Amino acid sequence: MKTRLHPHALTRLVERGASEDEVIATVEEGEHFPAKLGRHGFRRNFEYNAQWRGRFYANKQVEAIAVEENGWLVITVVVRLF
Repeated sequence: MKTRLHPHALTRLVERGASEDEVIATVEEGEHFPAKLGRHGFRRNFEYNAQWRGRFYANKQVEAIAVEENGWLVITVVVRLF
């Protein structure tokens, strides 16, 4: 199934610390879970081993919220570092 990113999601990627490739991999290979308002959530952990805003983190979790619209349309992205 094709994965596209809404302009809102693309705008937020850099400020939230994710790449477009990571979001697509999350949707295609990550854990699928139900989200609010009938949407779909996808979650995947990545090895990070880098600094973000002055702190070192070993892992990054990317969560994509999407709707089914001619494939998956990712509407927002959340990143958690740990």
